[in-house]
Formats: sequence, structure tokens, C-alpha cells
Amino acid sequence: MSEISPPKSQFELLRERRFLPYFITQILGAFNDNVFKNALIALIAFTGIASNANSTSEATLLINLAAGLFILPFFLFSAIAGDVADKYEKSFLIRRVKVAEIFIMALGVVGFALGSISIQFAVLFLMGVQSTFFGPIKYGILPQHLTQQELVGGNGLVEMGTFLAILLGTIVGTQSIVLAANDNTWPVSIIILGIACSGYLISRSIPHSPANDPNLTLSRHWLKENVALVKYTYKNRVIFQCIIGISWFWFMGASYLAQFPVFAADVLGAGSGAAGGNLFTALLALFSIGIGVGSALCERLSRSRVELGLVPFGAFGITVFGALLYFATPQSPIAEGLGVTQFFLSLNGFMIVFSVLGIGLFGGFYIVPLYAIIQSRSAPERLARAIACNNIMNALFMVASALLAVVLTLLGVGIPGLFLTLAVLNACVAIYIFRLVPEFLMRFLIWILIHTLYRVKTEELDKIPESGSAVLVANHVSFVDALIIAGCVRRPIRFVMYHKIFKLPIMNFIFRTARAIPIAGRKENEAMYFQAFNQMREAADAGELICIFPEGQITYDGELNIFKPGVLTLINDKPVPVIPMALRGLWGSLFSRKGGKAFFKLPRRLFAKIELVVGSPVPAEAVTMDKLQRAVAMLRGDKK
Repeated sequence: MSEISPPKSQFELLRERRFLPYFITQILGAFNDNVFKNALIALIAFTGIASNANSTSEATLLINLAAGLFILPFFLFSAIAGDVADKYEKSFLIRRVKVAEIFIMALGVVGFALGSISIQFAVLFLMGVQSTFFGPIKYGILPQHLTQQELVGGNGLVEMGTFLAILLGTIVGTQSIVLAANDNTWPVSIIILGIACSGYLISRSIPHSPANDPNLTLSRHWLKENVALVKYTYKNRVIFQCIIGISWFWFMGASYLAQFPVFAADVLGAGSGAAGGNLFTALLALFSIGIGVGSALCERLSRSRVELGLVPFGAFGITVFGALLYFATPQSPIAEGLGVTQFFLSLNGFMIVFSVLGIGLFGGFYIVPLYAIIQSRSAPERLARAIACNNIMNALFMVASALLAVVLTLLGVGIPGLFLTLAVLNACVAIYIFRLVPEFLMRFLIWILIHTLYRVKTEELDKIPESGSAVLVANHVSFVDALIIAGCVRRPIRFVMYHKIFKLPIMNFIFRTARAIPIAGRKENEAMYFQAFNQMREAADAGELICIFPEGQITYDGELNIFKPGVLTLINDKPVPVIPMALRGLWGSLFSRKGGKAFFKLPRRLFAKIELVVGSPVPAEAVTMDKLQRAVAMLRGDKK
């Protein structure tokens, strides 16, 4: 992938054959799933013809059974689906899945024509099987056709497209039944079969995607494989916690979407007729558009990097807007007799619009980086199986969301109370996840710093290797140099820093989380000095990046101090490449020593432009301190 120049905007990917056919194929699949599901639900809920249901309770039971049948295959077949996606070439698999979709939808047409609920439920189950096998391929193929810099943007487009397809599919599926004369199902039959055929034809243009693990042996014990898959993935803490984070998002999403119909009809008072349906559709549209916009904005906010800091930012926003939705909900129904526009122009209506959009927007910020992390940090030969494990956990959490709604309903908690419960639970789950994986919170604090005080420009970051140990050396201008570098470089870095800086309040949490290495002068604290070098050697053996500020102190005048020989001490024992870097624009900032004591002066300006420039790696045998100092000085130039 190194020969591919990343696009300036994620939307330029829509011009690329390596992305566009895949993007359209998966959108059409999501659209078709939701057209069929919602057409069937509309038949059950509004006409009773498909189910011959004679009561509301019977219709509700059938609707919940339909949802369960679609989710069931994720429990049964996710492990084998992940194995298949890793073992075989993915464009071939996608075409086979799309052929299966044509046959499944043809059976759905027969079911509609005969009015057979049994056939339609069988079709729902088969659709779930198809989605189970498509999921690992859908996310597993992206790292094969996108660069590391494109993963966030690509995932953002996929999530945006998926939720808009869900929205349109819901509207088309419902309205094709509600508006049809004499319960005519031929319009929806033509749509689902036509979309299935179109998806197959477009899938033929998806580029070849080599198998990740062609020697993998497929197991016949599918259910045992599911348990084994979850246990194996659990061993990778960051990946598994990302999966839990994504599953929690689907827990919340399923909870909100399941409540919106009754929320619109009863709580807001729009009624169960056309007015209630229109208000429900509007709420669904707001939620989906919010997620789509948030997903698309991830690429810009993260500057095309896999940015963990957006995850707690998204979680925080979901909690705030979830609580706001509770307080915006009126005590008594107010939508009766009002059109959607009139309702939303009222104070309560406007606040509800604002809240639902906000939940969706921050949901996009939350979920896109989690998918990108799984794709970037999973071993390539196990990526599809990691996605399969994600599907299993998603299904479990979605079932749990339904159970929570049932329990709260039996306890007399209304829908507004459920919304508040979700907001509180989201805050608790976020705190739990960030305690288990503090890297998320560390990256969030770095992200806030970089995006509130500075505009950071980077040059030649690709000179830092994607794997293997190396020593980074940079000029030392301010107390936040390590944070700026950590926020720009995609790999985790072990910083070597003076122990008094390491102990600074608040920043100490970040430095400890990043496993920074505190050091003191040999005369100041000989034990700490030797301990620091032992930790550096262990980091080099582990293939980690190490960053040293060779000046040994923050500059007092903006100029480079003489480099100390600690780098030579390390690479004489562990000969790894040394990469010079330079920070520009930080001299005179709030965190530097220009114009007064650091931290105790007003910022020079907000959103100041700073730069991080990376030079070419220097082989260990060619390193001298004079050569490193000249290289850093040249990279810095006149910009202090």
C-alpha cells in the first residue's frame, strides 16, 4: 500500500475503484436488509395480514420474534464466518454473498405473494446468516485497500453510508406497505429483488483481496468455536475493550431506536396514525443523520489518524445529550394536532431535535475510531475473526438492551426514565472502559490540548517505522513537547523525561499511562539513572519506540543546548536506528520559559500554529552527538 498517495479528503475515496464498488455494495446490502425487515414489520403492525394477528400483543410478539430471528445467526455462525473471511479471497466471498442475497430475496418475494409468515421468518433468518458472513469481510477488507492514514476516513464513510442506508431502508420499507393499495406487496418485492441484483453486479468491480490465512483449517464445531473465539480475542486487551465499546454503542442505539415509535406516538402525543409515523421517521432521520455527520467528521477531527482521543470525547457527548433528551421531554403530550415542523419549532421540540442529533453526532465520534483501532491493531491473519467476535458481542448487547427495556417497563419506568438510565449507564461504562484501557483517556487529554491551544502541522511522519524499535530525538522547547509528539506519532512512544517533569500534577497521569521513563542525573540519583537505562534497553528489546530529549533540559533562551551522550549509551548496547525530529513554534507558548515562568502567564495566542518535522533515520553505527545536533538544528531552522 506504500505506493498509494492518501487523498486530501476522505470523500476522494469515492472516486477510487479500490473503495467505491465496495462502498456501494455494502450500502445496497444494508438498504435491502432494512427495506425487507421494515416492510414485514409494517405488514404485521399495520395490516395484520401477514401474521393474521388479532391483537396488539400478538403483533408485538411477532415483531420481537422477527428481530430475534435476524440476530440469532450472529450467535450461531460468527466464528465460522470469521474463519471463512480469513481463509479465502474476499472479493470472491462478497460476490458469493451477493448471489445468496438474490436467492434469499427471491424467496422473500414468494413469501410476500403467498402471504406466508413462515416463509418470511425463514427469509429473515437467512438474511441474518448472510449478514453474519458479510460482516467480517466488510471490515476485514478495508485495511487491504486503504492506507493507515485512510482508515479513519474510510470507516467514517462506511458508518455514514450504513446509517443513511438504514434510514432510507426503514422509510422505503414502511411506506411501501403503508401507502400500497389493498396491501399490495409487489412494489416492495420489485425493490428488494432489484437491489439484490444491482448489489451483485457492482460487487464484480471490487478489486482482488488476498486471503489473510489461506492455510487455516475450518472447524465443524461452530458453537464451540464461538466460545473459543471470544476467549482468544479477550487476551488482546485493547482489541477486546474496543469490541465491548462498539457493542455498548449498539446497546444504546438499539435502545433508542426501539423506543422512538412509542416515544413519538404516546409520550409526545402524536398518536399511532400518520402523524405518529411521521414524527417517528423524523426522529429516526435525526439520529441517523447525526451519526452520519459525526462519522464523516472523524477524519477531519483526527487529521486522518486513528485517534483514540475521540472515543472518550464521543462518550462524554452521548451522556450529555442523552441526559438533555430526558430533561427536554415534556411532562405531558404536546404533539397532538401539530405537524412535525410545528412540533420541532416549539421549545421542547427544538430541544429534542438538538438532543437526538447530538446523541447521533457524538455516537459517530465514538464508534468510528473503535472500528479503525481493531483494523489497525489486529494481526492481519486474524482481523476477520476479530470482527466476527465483535458481531457476537454486538448481538449479545442488543438482546440485553431489549431485556433492560422490558425490565424497566415492568418496574414502571417510562421512556424518559429509560433515556436517563441510558445516559447514566453510558457514563459508568465509559469510566469502566477507560480505567481498563487508560490509553483512551490519555489520548483524549492530548487531543484536547492539541485542538484547543494549537494547530499542528506534521512533515515526513512516514519516516518513523510502523514496527520495530527506534530512538527518536528532538529539541526540548516546552513542558508539553512529549504530549505534542505523542499526539502526532501514530505508534505508542516510551518517553525518557526528567523525573521532576514526570511528576507534574495532571500530566503525571498521562506520562504514567504512556509508560514514560523518569530519569535523573547520575550525580543527582544514581539508582534512578541506571534504572532508566535498564527500562530503555527492555523497551528496545520489545521493539518499542523510545523518545529522548538529548539536551537534558527545557531551553531557557530558545536555542539548542549541547546534546548529552545518553543516546550513545543506549545504542552502544542496543544498536537501533536514531530518528532526528524538530518542534517548531512552541517557544513563547504558555508552556515554554520565554516571557516568564511556564504555566504562569497568558497564552501568546490561541490556536497557534506549531510543527513537528521528522528527519531521515540514522543507522546506529553512524550516530554521533554532533551529527544528531546538526540534524535537529537543520530541521528546526529559524522557527523556534
